[in-house]
Amino acid sequence: MTAFTSLDLAVLLAYLLGVTAWGAWLGRNQKGGTDYFLGNRDLPWGAVCLSVVATETSTLTFLSIPGVAYLGNLGFLQLTLGYLAGRIVVSLVLLPPYYRGEIATAYTLLETRFGVGTRRFTSGIFLVTRLLADSVRLFATAIPLALLTGWPWSFSIAVIGVLTLVYTYFGGIRAVVWVDVLQMILYVGGAFIAMAVLQSVLPGGWGPALSAAGAEGKLVWLDFSANPAVPYTFWAGLLGGGFLSMASHGTDQLIVQRLLTCRDLRASQKALIGSGFAVIIQFALFLMVGIGLWAFYQGRPFDSPDEIFATFIIQELPPGVTGLLIAGIFAAAMSTLSSSINALASASSYDFYAPLVGAEGDEFRIFRAGRTLTVVWAILLVGAAILYIPMAEDSAAVEVALTIASLVYGGLLGAFFLGMADRRANQRGVITGMATGILVVTSIWVFAAHLVGWPWFVLIGTAVTMSVGAGVSRIPPREAGDRDERG
Repeated sequence: MTAFTSLDLAVLLAYLLGVTAWGAWLGRNQKGGTDYFLGNRDLPWGAVCLSVVATETSTLTFLSIPGVAYLGNLGFLQLTLGYLAGRIVVSLVLLPPYYRGEIATAYTLLETRFGVGTRRFTSGIFLVTRLLADSVRLFATAIPLALLTGWPWSFSIAVIGVLTLVYTYFGGIRAVVWVDVLQMILYVGGAFIAMAVLQSVLPGGWGPALSAAGAEGKLVWLDFSANPAVPYTFWAGLLGGGFLSMASHGTDQLIVQRLLTCRDLRASQKALIGSGFAVIIQFALFLMVGIGLWAFYQGRPFDSPDEIFATFIIQELPPGVTGLLIAGIFAAAMSTLSSSINALASASSYDFYAPLVGAEGDEFRIFRAGRTLTVVWAILLVGAAILYIPMAEDSAAVEVALTIASLVYGGLLGAFFLGMADRRANQRGVITGMATGILVVTSIWVFAAHLVGWPWFVLIGTAVTMSVGAGVSRIPPREAGDRDERG
């Protein structure tokens, strides 16, 4: 059993300080809001593709996904089938409208169709949801730092938050994307290193481990059960995962902002669909790490599923390699946290600040406000992550974060689909539909989670939002001023 050595510490510190300085340097020539939040719309699609993958998976993939396989099997991989299908739909249906005008956030499109109230309502939903979901991701990253340093989790969270804030504040979206590329290479490389180390420490290597896992049913990845209470089935993956991906990659500013930095529609479509194939490979890799950990620890219990891989990294890897993989964990965390901070600042700047103070089109004022809001959102994310600490023992952080997002994604996706599919839909109807869809899904989660698995939440929320929105839109308004705004 090895400890965190001075060599490991040197590797980790070199990474943290180096990436922070590089990210800040990347933003040296920024002069306006378009530069800061959209990279002047000239980033290469390959970099954007890797940034999308790094943003959506991050620490939760690195730590939680091995824990999911450790406790169960490879069934989580079924979600990736839907993830790819959902991306293809978004690239064909939602990306073209985004590229028809100078759109800065995902919710500008809804203002064009329904009105400013809808834009602010949906953007507000994004802000709250992203704050809650990504605070869980930030918390997950503090686990290995707390384990190796002995620091309290709250202090560990603050350290990660401050370092990420520095390069996000100075570098903007250009720094976020390019640092994401480096970070993804590092943490995926860390997973391959873990696979190689497991080969050497498992008795007989991977062969006997896979044989034992197969005998226990842990290599099963397809489940055609029609029971909605089972979260990981083929149908839940294809339909539930598909709707989740359509919502997250078509309506969530966190991802849409990345896609809007591409040079044109074709490049954006290649980045999005390419990320779908990359995610399948990445999930499979980290699930297999979990199988190897199950064989190594022989299924022993842990306080939290997110501690399993972190414990292996700290206790079992040789000096230097431990530091590299811990750096990979930080890379994963910082990629998502920086993306979240920048996206939150972008939405609040363009959807709220600029219209309310009359700064629309004023690049310098938006740029200045964006930097201030970057600091504000970083503080809020750190605070929310600290508040999550007492709830951390019940389930893997990846499932908590995906569940939180799924509660509202159906409302957002339903709003976009309603705007495209129903010419009679109006602002009053779409806002009522979204509110109802979110309320229904939240009620299912609170009162009937044992009957309906979370991968179905987005599909249910979308259906409710569209049904209620269409119905309310057809009710005659009580006042003449209730207008039907269409783009």
